[in-house]
Amino acid sequence: MELHFGPVLAQFPALVAGMVLTIELSFVAIFLGGLVGLLAALARNMAPRALGWPVDAYVEIIRNTPFLVQLYIVFFGLPTIGFRINAVEAGLLAMTVNLGAYATEIFRAGIESVHRSQIEAGAALALTRLQVFRYVILKPAVARVWPSLVSQFILIMLASSICSFISVEELSGAANTIQSESYRSLEVYFIAGLMYLALALALKGLLFGLGNWLFGRRQKAAPGKAALFAAGRVGS
Repeated sequence: MELHFGPVLAQFPALVAGMVLTIELSFVAIFLGGLVGLLAALARNMAPRALGWPVDAYVEIIRNTPFLVQLYIVFFGLPTIGFRINAVEAGLLAMTVNLGAYATEIFRAGIESVHRSQIEAGAALALTRLQVFRYVILKPAVARVWPSLVSQFILIMLASSICSFISVEELSGAANTIQSESYRSLEVYFIAGLMYLALALALKGLLFGLGNWLFGRRQKAAPGKAALFAAGRVGS
């Protein structure tokens, strides 16, 4: 068997265009899904129990059904009840909903790791409720779970490949098109795999760099109390 990359490289611009769409879908889904997860975790942990049940149901349904089924429900199901969206919008919505459920559990774990005594200490130092939430709860909680969030963000970027099942021309969709025209399956998917690997490593480096900038290295050692020390609120 001989490998011929020429027919694939001749259509490399199509792969690049697909990669750009993958990046766009991923970054928007990461922002929206992360926001959904944070708000849902806050509703689950800090709001009345009546708001917690819908969040629990959302998390359990999404985490226990395949992403492909969720994508099909959004793309084929929503138009039947009057919500007409194109393939890219359907892919983005499905990615956001899926990531939001997993991010909810990750944020919940971070929020629950903040001990009640730390919150009481912040209140005793005459911090406002907003300052307590920002410095004592939110920042340390997110710092503790940041590596898990990064992993989940990378997974949702890789899961964008499933959007090719509804004809979204992201990287996998572009690779499928080139493969059907060139009949060079191994070569096409080998190059696409390398491009996904490069995207994943680049996203990992970017997000960990962002985490170091936002939280600092001290957050990794003692994130709960370090936030108060960093804010100059607590003495030794």
